[in-house]
Amino acid sequence: MSSLASHQKTLSRRDIFLYCVSAVLLLDTLAAGAVMGPTIIFWWIILTVLFLLPFGAISTELGVHYPQQGGIYAWVKQAYGRRMASRISWYYWANVAVWIPAIFILFAGIFSQLFFPDLSLNVQIILGVILIWVVTLTNVMTLNIGKWVPNIGALIKLVIFAVLIIGGIHYGLQNGIANEFTLSTMVPTSENGGLSLQYLPAVVYGMLGFELASASSEEMNNPKRDLPKAVFTSIFVVVIAYVLATTAILIALPADEVDVVDGLIDTLTLFFGESGFGKWAVIVLGIGALFSFFSNGATWAMGANRAAAEASIDKELPAFFGRETKHGTPVGAAITLGVASSIMLILYGFIANTNEDLFWTLFAFSGVIFMLPYAVMCLAFVKIRGQDSASLSTLDGFRFPGGKRFVVFMSYLCALILMLTIILFMWTPGEAIHWEVIIGAVAVVVLGEGIIRAREQA
Repeated sequence: MSSLASHQKTLSRRDIFLYCVSAVLLLDTLAAGAVMGPTIIFWWIILTVLFLLPFGAISTELGVHYPQQGGIYAWVKQAYGRRMASRISWYYWANVAVWIPAIFILFAGIFSQLFFPDLSLNVQIILGVILIWVVTLTNVMTLNIGKWVPNIGALIKLVIFAVLIIGGIHYGLQNGIANEFTLSTMVPTSENGGLSLQYLPAVVYGMLGFELASASSEEMNNPKRDLPKAVFTSIFVVVIAYVLATTAILIALPADEVDVVDGLIDTLTLFFGESGFGKWAVIVLGIGALFSFFSNGATWAMGANRAAAEASIDKELPAFFGRETKHGTPVGAAITLGVASSIMLILYGFIANTNEDLFWTLFAFSGVIFMLPYAVMCLAFVKIRGQDSASLSTLDGFRFPGGKRFVVFMSYLCALILMLTIILFMWTPGEAIHWEVIIGAVAVVVLGEGIIRAREQA
C-alpha cells in the first residue's frame, strides 16, 4: 500500500473553501473575459446555470461518496477501467505541465510592468522557469505545510477582487463608464461583437477546479458535512467576484483597449492614479497578484501530481511518477512536471512575438488537454450512478438533486459544453484555426498513448 493511502485529517471546512477559491478564482482570466465587453456578464450567468452549478454537484457527490485518493483518476477507473483512467491521469497532469508556463509568463509580464518595463521576453521566460522550480519545491512539502500556499493565495485574491470591485464603483461615479451596460449590449449579437468567441473558453476554464478539493476528501475532518457547504459557498463567491471584477475593468477601460496580460495593472493604475500613494498601492496589489499566480500554480500542481502518483502506483503511468518523499508527497511527479513545464515554456517562447501571444497560445494549448478529463468525468459520474442505482436511496450525504433523467441530462450537457469549449480553443469561428494549439494537443495525446502502452507491456 502506498503512503498516499495513509491520510491525516488536516483539512477543515475553511481549508476546503479556501482551496476551492484558490483553484477556481483566477486573476489570469479576468482580462481575457473583459475583452468580450459587457456580453461577458450574459455568458457568466448562462454558463453558471447550465454548467457550473451541475458540475459542482457532480464533483461534490463524487467527493462525498467516492473519496478515493486520486480524484478524477479514481472515478474514471471505477467507471471505465484502467486504460481510460490512465489516459485521464495523463491528460490531467500534462495540462498542468502546459498551463503552469502560461501562468508564469503572465507573472513575468506583470512583474516587468511593475518594476522593469523594458524586460525582454527572453528574460521573462527565464523568470518563468525559475518559478516553475519553486512550485516543484512547494509540491514536495507535506500537506499541512503546503496547504498554506493556496490558503494565503485565496485570501490575497479575494482582497484584489474586492479592491477592483470597490475601485470600479468609485471610478465610475467620478469619471463615467467606459462601456455601456444595457440589455442590448450584454446580450451577444453581431452588432456588439458578442458573437466573437475567441475568449469565451476562458469563462468555462475559469469554472473548473472544484474537484481538486473533492480529490482530497479522505484528508478532510468531515467531508460529508464540510465538502458540500464549502463547494457551493465557494461557487457563489467565485461567480459574484468574477462578474463584478470584470465589470470593474470594463468601467475603466473600453473593451477594445483591454490587454490580456496588462489589463489588470492598467485598471488598478486608473483607479489609484499617478500620485505617490497611488503608485505604491498598485505595486502592493500587483505583488499580491503575483503571489496569487504562484499559489494557483502550486494548487493545481498539487492536485495533478497526486493523481499522477496514484496512477503510477497502480502501474498505469511510469514508475518515476510514483516516487515519494518519506512524508508521502509525490516527488517523482513533481520533478517530472518541473522538467516538462520548463521545456514547454522555452520551446513555445521561440515562436511567440510578445508575452501576450505566448500566454494565450500556452493557455489555449493547456485548455484543450484540460477539458478532456472533465468531459469523461461527467460521463463517468452517470455510469457510476447507474452502477449504484440500487443503493442511491440509502446513501448518506450530498446527492445531485433531481430525478434520474434530469441528472443524466445535466451531466451530458456539462460534457457537451466542455467538448464545444475544446473546439473553440482550437478554432475561432470566422477567424482562424490555431494550428500551434492543435499540433501541441495531438502531440500530448500521442505521447500519452505511447507511455500507457509501454507501461502495460513492462
